[in-house]
Amino acid sequence: MDIRPRRNRKSAAIRSLVEETKVTTDDFIFPLFLLEGANEKVEVDSMPGIYRLGIDKMLNEIEECLKLGVKAFDIFPVVAEHHKDKLATKSHDLDFFYHKALRRVKDTFPEAAVMTDVAMDPYSSDGHDGIVQDGKILNDETLEVLGKQALSQAQSGADIIGPSDMMDGRVGYIREVLDDNGFTDVSIMSYSAKYASAFYGPFRDALDSAPKSGDKKTYQMNPANQREALIEADLDVDEGADFLMVKPALAYLDVIKLLKDNYTQPIAAYNVSGEYAMLKATAEKGWLSYEPTMAETLLSIKRAGADIILTYHAKEFAQLAK
Repeated sequence: MDIRPRRNRKSAAIRSLVEETKVTTDDFIFPLFLLEGANEKVEVDSMPGIYRLGIDKMLNEIEECLKLGVKAFDIFPVVAEHHKDKLATKSHDLDFFYHKALRRVKDTFPEAAVMTDVAMDPYSSDGHDGIVQDGKILNDETLEVLGKQALSQAQSGADIIGPSDMMDGRVGYIREVLDDNGFTDVSIMSYSAKYASAFYGPFRDALDSAPKSGDKKTYQMNPANQREALIEADLDVDEGADFLMVKPALAYLDVIKLLKDNYTQPIAAYNVSGEYAMLKATAEKGWLSYEPTMAETLLSIKRAGADIILTYHAKEFAQLAK
């Protein structure tokens, strides 16, 4: 008897029946960049099709996405230089434009899931995720700022807090602060395996948040290390993380698979700005067909084990799926 796997590929209908992995809009969190001016809309030069948006424009964008089936959004603030200081004090100022915008999003679209980022770098005059002293990033002193930041975001309506700073102990510290203040229902999606990657450049362009000196290698993970991701994930689980994230995604599919195989928590993967920009650039050159390559890219992340994908492709994918 001949075994012929091609029999299960002979038509689109049959291929669909035996398809092992499917990507849908239910898998996505769409990152958005918030500007202080309510009606502003400025394209990110290194991320064609992605815009920095004032709150009025962002509400329109969220409404469009909800109609397309994208229901979760990670909102990052674009903080002007004059708002920044060494202790990132605006990061937990409830009267700051970011927190006001979060409240408007939740008031307007209570059905949307809103995620926020916890790290000092967008608000820091040093551009680092922690307090800088004599060229060193202070871990424990930074936790107090992160706790205040997480609490202010929860008070402003965040459903999911995303600590991206990679300070040791921050998940447990934030969980305790949230619980002590009555926000036991607010989830934590920890950036558990966040690598010191070269793929973050366009994101830092969008937020103007690059370090003013040095790099982030003393707190973000070494791209050479895989087993270390298990150490970080173990700590985050023990400290109360509800989701575990791998960032970036495409160069770390093995790490996504590793976490998926070892934890029962949902696994998220961040399809980062550099990965998005590369695909856009090659498509503009005519070297790749954008839409099928985008779909294959997202499929590979899901197939590796990601339950959730943070991706700048979310809206485009949703439009194509309609």
